[in-house]
Amino acid sequence: MEKKKDKKGFKMPHLLWIMIGLLVVASLLTYVIPAGEFAVDADGKILGDQFNLLGYQTPVSPWRMMMLFMDGLTGSGVVIWVVLVSGAMTGVVMATGAIDDFLNWAIYKLKDKNESILISIMFILMVYLGGFGGTDALIAVVPIGIVFAKKLKLDPICAIGVSTYATLLGFGTGPIKQATTEMLMGVSVYGAFFTMFISMNFFMIIGLFLLLRYIKKLRKNPAISPMYSAGWRPEAMVVNAEDENLLKEVRLSARTILILILFLGQYGLIVAYPFIGGSSETLYPFMLAINLLTAVICGFIGKFSFDQVGDEFAKGLAALAFVGFVIGLARVMSLVLTQGHVIHTIVYTLTRPLMNLPRSIASIGMTAVISVINLVIPSATSKAAILVPILKPIAETLNMDPRLAVQAFQYGDGFTNMFSPFLGWTVGSCVMAGVPFPKWFKWVLPKVLIFIALAFAVMLILTESGWTAF
Repeated sequence: MEKKKDKKGFKMPHLLWIMIGLLVVASLLTYVIPAGEFAVDADGKILGDQFNLLGYQTPVSPWRMMMLFMDGLTGSGVVIWVVLVSGAMTGVVMATGAIDDFLNWAIYKLKDKNESILISIMFILMVYLGGFGGTDALIAVVPIGIVFAKKLKLDPICAIGVSTYATLLGFGTGPIKQATTEMLMGVSVYGAFFTMFISMNFFMIIGLFLLLRYIKKLRKNPAISPMYSAGWRPEAMVVNAEDENLLKEVRLSARTILILILFLGQYGLIVAYPFIGGSSETLYPFMLAINLLTAVICGFIGKFSFDQVGDEFAKGLAALAFVGFVIGLARVMSLVLTQGHVIHTIVYTLTRPLMNLPRSIASIGMTAVISVINLVIPSATSKAAILVPILKPIAETLNMDPRLAVQAFQYGDGFTNMFSPFLGWTVGSCVMAGVPFPKWFKWVLPKVLIFIALAFAVMLILTESGWTAF
């Protein structure tokens, strides 16, 4: 008998093919969409109520589109190199083990505290770790969450709750995450640092409240757990010797403290740069210089040799090389749509229904659309590369401050990561904790909807108050 072929489920294409496919579509659109353009004022600002069709097409062929690759990559050179060096710096700092040592030290100190205090401090620690050091490498904290769940006789849902749920919440709302989006949108990097820092803490409190409320209900009735039907029982949760090794005592050395101070302090310097006389023209060179110095100094403090510092820095660059290429391709898309004179036609068509509505509705709409797109393209940098060429002129046409568009992007990008089936961080955490993805989805979906609703409210307040950046 012939063996039945296994049915393969849908798998997202590699981002390279997504980007090339989008570029081909953009090229073909220049043949189909009527060419047009907005009038601009003396400063080059788009006049959203003055649009005219050219009456002829200016198509960009697929071959000409490919010939624009070099222009796109070189035109995005500043953004690409800031992203690469920043990632390389983070790689060096992570390699020193300072962040791991601090996390292990804090967890060991907390292990005998009152349950609510223990969970709260653990959650806050994870949110901040995600907000300032967030990468998918933080999937490594899931085993610690599992030990905590066993120790407190909680279900595996709570193991993800005090680890990945918390780190993703910080990662999605942290004040430094959208640097690439800000650069692509042409606004000051970290210009909204304090607003987003407050925002991160606000959502952290909400997220912690929702987790503690669930734990309280779980204590009263374990059967409410989505894992109860899968065989989980509180009395079966046992901490073994291997688990205890994860909570071993780690001494917090002066070296670790100094590395953490330098790592976090560099963001303070970058935020303060405009206030100490720095100009917007020299901000990116300043960021690159600070990132490079931080990497080298932290590497030496971590007792790395010259070669080790170089090796770890090179690994960090290599890990983000493809991201840099994607940023360059995004610039190509913008060039194709601009040279084909169809970007203004697209924006005009999309914004017509919004022109007579409050801008707050438009900003909320941006958040909602990006939240949906984030389900299939979880990477913030990749998503920004794809969407900013469209979002930027939309914001200009609606007379919306581009910083508001960045905030809408961040909220849309942040929360649906928690149940995206295409994010390895989330799916991998479920596998490690032994939680079937559908059960995790059922638990986290109401929380994500609450976060998104609150994000809508925040966007409404920011838009109506005339907020720009702080």
